[in-house]
Amino acid sequence: MVDSFQYGLNQYSKETGMENENTKIGVTLGYTLNLGNFQSLRIDLNVIDNKREGENINEAFDRVYAFVENKLAEKISEAKSEVE
Repeated sequence: MVDSFQYGLNQYSKETGMENENTKIGVTLGYTLNLGNFQSLRIDLNVIDNKREGENINEAFDRVYAFVENKLAEKISEAKSEVE
């Protein structure tokens, strides 16, 4: 995961020539659910996808982020219902 982050950071820092057919977009989001009694459940989701034809990097990022955000909300809801 650190390698993926470093790759993305290197790509971002170049500023020019950053966008090509091999550009990958990665998003990681997480949530810690307090279970009480000094216990917790950590949910982390990571998705890496290719930039699609016709998309710029910002559009690709927004698409991948929205997917991860929605999926994380779904998994949090499932976890909460299982705990209750």
